[in-house]
Amino acid sequence: MANTKNGEGSAAPSAESLASAAGKAGARGPAPVHLWNPPYCGEIDIRIARDGTWFHEGTPIGRERMVKLFASILKREQDRHFLVTPVEKVGIVVEDAPFVAVDVARDGDDLRFTTNLGESALAGPEHPIRVVRDAATGEPAPYVEIRSGLEALIDRKSFYRLVELGETAPHEGEDWFGVRSGGVFFPIIPSAELP
Repeated sequence: MANTKNGEGSAAPSAESLASAAGKAGARGPAPVHLWNPPYCGEIDIRIARDGTWFHEGTPIGRERMVKLFASILKREQDRHFLVTPVEKVGIVVEDAPFVAVDVARDGDDLRFTTNLGESALAGPEHPIRVVRDAATGEPAPYVEIRSGLEALIDRKSFYRLVELGETAPHEGEDWFGVRSGGVFFPIIPSAELP
């Protein structure tokens, strides 16, 4: 249950009410959350762990259908994630990215990513790949945008596949190792830093 009240004094939405609204709003695929700007109703005790597991009140949500329903009403605004219906918006905690890219495959000259929830995206200008390197260890954390600012952390096996598909190309005046998809070169690491 959410831990604040909305502006009208009634209880904030529960996980059940959000799931019901999501089911009505988006029977197939993600709901049109980009068109919705409802009032903020507080926080709800839902957390998405780094491995893509969804938790409600500290307990993993075991029903994949429920997780997909919540994912269909997920929206990102700046650095926050919300579950949104046409009439309410509640904040949730996302430890890293809301999805995990569990597979990548060639689709012609492009790369198609599939998430832990079965969504897919063709990497390119609308679905960019980015790699963040840990300042202390240099370890890469690769991401691909799945939809509307929502990213998937690319899992280790898929990242290794990307490396196998990689090439060296000029980027910002240097040679970089990276991948190409959707007519765009996505840099991974400067070539000079390759082992």
